[in-house]
Amino acid sequence: MSHRRWIVGVVSLVLLGTSVFGQVTAAGPAEAVAAVTDDQPSTLGGPLVGGADPSVIKVGDLYVSAKAVDGGIAVRTASTMEAVATAPKHQVWRDTGGLGEVWAPEIVHHDGQYRIYFAAGTGAAHRMYHIGSASPDSGYSAATKVALPNDKWALDGAPFTFGGQRWFVWSGWSGDTNVEQNLYIARMSGPTTTTGGRYVISQPREPWERVVGNPYINEAPQPVVDPSGQLHIVYSANGSWSNQYCIADLRLRAGGDPTYVWDWYKSNGCLFGSHAATMMQGWDPTLNVDGPGHHTFVLPRGDATAGPPSGNRFPTMFHAVAKGTPYSWANRQWYSGTAVWWGSTTYRRANVPGATTTVGYSLKFFE
Repeated sequence: MSHRRWIVGVVSLVLLGTSVFGQVTAAGPAEAVAAVTDDQPSTLGGPLVGGADPSVIKVGDLYVSAKAVDGGIAVRTASTMEAVATAPKHQVWRDTGGLGEVWAPEIVHHDGQYRIYFAAGTGAAHRMYHIGSASPDSGYSAATKVALPNDKWALDGAPFTFGGQRWFVWSGWSGDTNVEQNLYIARMSGPTTTTGGRYVISQPREPWERVVGNPYINEAPQPVVDPSGQLHIVYSANGSWSNQYCIADLRLRAGGDPTYVWDWYKSNGCLFGSHAATMMQGWDPTLNVDGPGHHTFVLPRGDATAGPPSGNRFPTMFHAVAKGTPYSWANRQWYSGTAVWWGSTTYRRANVPGATTTVGYSLKFFE
C-alpha cells in the first residue's frame, strides 16, 4: 500500500496450517532497471509506471487502468496492457471535499458502468468510496461512501459476482484500532450497499505472513474463479514497507460458503515473493524484483468469473521494487507479469473443524 500504518498492537493466535507439496519451476532471466518517480515510465518486465497498487481491466479491445495520483484518481486507456503505463492521464476525480488520503483505486466494469472503488480518509477514518461513469475516462459521479457492515476502517475493496450473488471483499480492522488487518467479505445489494453482516475470511496468523508486522496485515484481495469453478481470494501479506511483502492465496472449498471462515484454505506460504524462506514448498522466489504485492489480474471487465482471455495464463500487474534498489514506498513501480493456474495443489491446515487438507488449483506467478 502507499500509506502509513498506525501501529497499535498485535494478536498472536494461529488460524491456518502450514506446508504443501508442489513442483519447482524456473523464473525468467534477470534484467536491470533504473529507479523511477511516481508516474514516470520504466522498462523491467514490460513497460511500467512508477507508483503502487495497480488496477487494470480489459473492456472489449481497450485496457483501462486506475491510479491514485494528484489528490484524486486518474484513468489511462490503451490498446495493449503494457501501453497503459505511458498513455495520457485523465484525472477523473479529485478530493474537493477533503476526505483525506486517497488509496488503491480498484476499477471494474459492471452493469454497463465503469466503477472505481477506493479508500479515502485520515488515520482511523479511512472508508471505502465509489465513483461511476458510462465512459472510462470522463463523466464520473461524485464519491459515494460504500455502506459496509459495522462501518469500520476499510481499504482495498473489490466487488465481484460468485454463485449468482454480488459480493464485496476488503481489508479492515476488527475494531477501531489497528491491531491487525484482516480480510472481510459481505453480500452486496447494490453498487454501494451491502446486506447482512461482514465475515472475516483471513487473518495474518501464519508464521510466513508474520515476518514483518506490528501490525500484521492481510490486504489487497483479488477475487478470481479457477477452471474448476472454485473461488480464490489472492491477497498480499507482510508489511508493505518491507521487501517481505508477498502474494498468497485463499481457496474456497468446493461447495463452500464464502462467509464461513473454515471453508477457506490458505496457501502454505507465499506464492509470489522475494524470500525463499517464506515461499510455499515448490514455489521459487523472484529474480528481478523485491517485495512483489498488491497485484491485479487483468481480466475482461474485471470479472472474477470471466477467466483468462485465452488459455491457462493470466496477464497481471503488480508493484515491487527492483532488486539492487533500496526498498521504500517511493521506489515502488508497476510491473507486468503472468500468472498460471497450477493444478493438484494441496493446502493444509491444523487444529480446525472439518477436513485439514484440500486439493485444487493454485497459482504460479512469473515476472
